[in-house]
Amino acid sequence: MLPFLDASSVAVVIGASGGIGAALVSALRQHTAVGSILATGHAHQPAAMPGVETSTLDILDEEALAALAARASAVGPVRLVLVASGVLHTPSGVAPEKSWRSLDLGALQEIFTVNTFGPALVGKHFLPQLSRQGRAIFAALSARVGSIEDNRLGGWHAYRASKAALNMLLRNFSIELARRAPEALCVGLHPGTVDTALSAPFQRAVRPEKLFSPAEAALHLLKVLDGLAPADSGDVFAWDGQRIPA
Repeated sequence: MLPFLDASSVAVVIGASGGIGAALVSALRQHTAVGSILATGHAHQPAAMPGVETSTLDILDEEALAALAARASAVGPVRLVLVASGVLHTPSGVAPEKSWRSLDLGALQEIFTVNTFGPALVGKHFLPQLSRQGRAIFAALSARVGSIEDNRLGGWHAYRASKAALNMLLRNFSIELARRAPEALCVGLHPGTVDTALSAPFQRAVRPEKLFSPAEAALHLLKVLDGLAPADSGDVFAWDGQRIPA
């Protein structure tokens, strides 16, 4: 899987203390030949794993981001960057809105900060570090509900809008990236409904076969990345490889 990841290459996973992020680190170590993995967590340091360098990172701290990007490129050619951070609800009471009457400035800022602004800053510092020769991928977890064209239900205003904005940033990044690294990709990934704290309050209506464990989701996403070509850069793909409408 992901044959462009060889023993000399570096993979970076941002948000590796979360369920999907941790599973992505484990899947990369088990199912690829990547030489080095740098994994960061926000709330706490990711679990130790052989061959994985772990640390804590505030993705809004540009000085820390710049230092980590420099560290990654010093280890070897950076060929994969995965941004697995995201938030839908918080212990402070932020939750998906059912109506415009529920919109709150503080909640909007909190959701956009994690889902949009953070990944944007990761892109600022890590996209220039992607290998300019050969295949390389920058990918961020997005969501099907971020699709404007596919929106038939409304609601969940902050989450939908933050993911739609993220998708636009990824498209912008892909255009700029193609000028410096023609074989590189920048994409969004929708993991489906994964059995993590993020989806826990919303799992009741999910059919059992459509509720994935983090390990299943990680393998799905790596398989999707495995099948993409440079022409796919800038788009968002679901766990089953389907392109999600803009």
